[in-house]
Amino acid sequence: MSAHCQLTGTKPVFGNNVSHSHRRTRRRWNPNIQHRRYWLESEGRFVRLTLTARAIKTVDKIGVEAAVARIRARGEKV
Repeated sequence: MSAHCQLTGTKPVFGNNVSHSHRRTRRRWNPNIQHRRYWLESEGRFVRLTLTARAIKTVDKIGVEAAVARIRARGEKV
């Protein structure tokens, strides 16, 4: 499974490590991915979501039903 957020679509970004002597090597910045289980009242079941820490705050704000609707609108299966 790749390190991406189901709600925001955040993926790893790539760049360079730059040493003191200015040599460059490739590196990658991973998003802060967490796995959370939410109760989906409309379907009477738990859903397990892979979210960034920022997306967890968004789910707390808008609710899990609206968040799942956004995820499904992006074309992802929940």
